[in-house]
Amino acid sequence: MTKMQALQKFQTELHVSYSQIFTYLACPLKYKFQYVEQQPQERVGIALPVGRAIHLAIEYYYRSLMKGILVALEVIQELFADSLNADLDQRDIPIIYKKQTPDRQSVIDMGKGLLKAFYANIDITGFEIAGVELPLTARLFSEEGEPIDMIVTGIIDLLLKDEQGYVIAVDNKTAKNPYAQATVDDDLQLTSYAYLLAANKYVFPTADVYCRFDVMRKLKTPKFEQHYTIRTAVQRRRFAKLTGTVLAGIDARIFMPNKSWLCSDCQFTEACKAW
Repeated sequence: MTKMQALQKFQTELHVSYSQIFTYLACPLKYKFQYVEQQPQERVGIALPVGRAIHLAIEYYYRSLMKGILVALEVIQELFADSLNADLDQRDIPIIYKKQTPDRQSVIDMGKGLLKAFYANIDITGFEIAGVELPLTARLFSEEGEPIDMIVTGIIDLLLKDEQGYVIAVDNKTAKNPYAQATVDDDLQLTSYAYLLAANKYVFPTADVYCRFDVMRKLKTPKFEQHYTIRTAVQRRRFAKLTGTVLAGIDARIFMPNKSWLCSDCQFTEACKAW
């Protein structure tokens, strides 16, 4: 299934994505504004378009590798810059810049530095690329084990397969602060990837799923770091139960605000104040 075919399937079936689950858990009121009422965004944090452009550049890098082509660093850097410029040019809402990157050019320079760190340190020797931007769906089940009329969807940044045939789900991240191993071990996005992979028979139903964060650190001299973790069948079942609870909250129209560090970049600040 291609990415486009998967997105079309997502639209024709009742579904919930990891992004929707995360948004509801982070702030149910934001979920209401974004997914229920589909309110127009008031502003956007620069991290969102940067993340999209970085992902597009890395996707191109890996898809080229699948064809046996090692593209030059300058190629993915320019792809990043072009993608970011196109994204920002078509937005008619304020962009929230950061102190360290106060304007567009400084953001482009930062992104190119992050990609330079990625390019210099990434090594997939001993691995086969099994998928890039891999779209997957999986049926959700009730606590009694009965299938429900809802699927969970997700797109895995990179799927690697080692020489023994084990798969590793990789998610690309940009971050300023280092990742603690406890944070990696508890991350819900990787658990959602593991659920999707197990449901689609990439691993045995009770097997562990290997996962990895590839993190590009937003430092004066950018760094590239990798963090490995596993997801067990117990964790996957807990994810399904949590997803069911989120869906129950949405069905019950429980949409309360949740103040956190995420508020600084929220697209619905004025709507929240008026709530």
